[in-house]
Amino acid sequence: MKKTLFIIGLGAFVACSNPSGENKETSTIVENFYGEKIDNTNITDYSSVKKEVENNGTSTTKIQGEILSTCAKKGCWMELNVGDDTLMVRFKDYGFFVPKEGVEGKTAIINGEAFFDTLSVELLQHYAEDAGKSSEEILSINEPEYVVAFTADGVIIQD
Repeated sequence: MKKTLFIIGLGAFVACSNPSGENKETSTIVENFYGEKIDNTNITDYSSVKKEVENNGTSTTKIQGEILSTCAKKGCWMELNVGDDTLMVRFKDYGFFVPKEGVEGKTAIINGEAFFDTLSVELLQHYAEDAGKSSEEILSINEPEYVVAFTADGVIIQD
């Protein structure tokens, strides 16, 4: 009986082994969708998008970046690290939201429109309040910012 169990166990071990010696470990990326369902293909490099916005005022595109923060109150905006820039992303028609916490450092793919925008002092203070900044930090915001902004109609957050 012990001999039979040993042979069955050995057979199972050999059948499940990797004879080529290659490491075939696979990892599955889970994609969470928000807004319109988009795919993870045809992603444009942010530097190209920024040049198009500088030349044409706008760019309809798909880009990706690392999530730096999201609105802690509703999830109604997020900031992405896109190379050397931080991109403020809002959501089309306030029609969907992303998680309020736990996505910092994850990769996001966003589809929509990039454009120049002036963020007023009041809006910047509102964002700072949403992000949980201190009163001192909020009151220290005293100049508007002229930035490339993004209105997304669809977002993928990769886990």
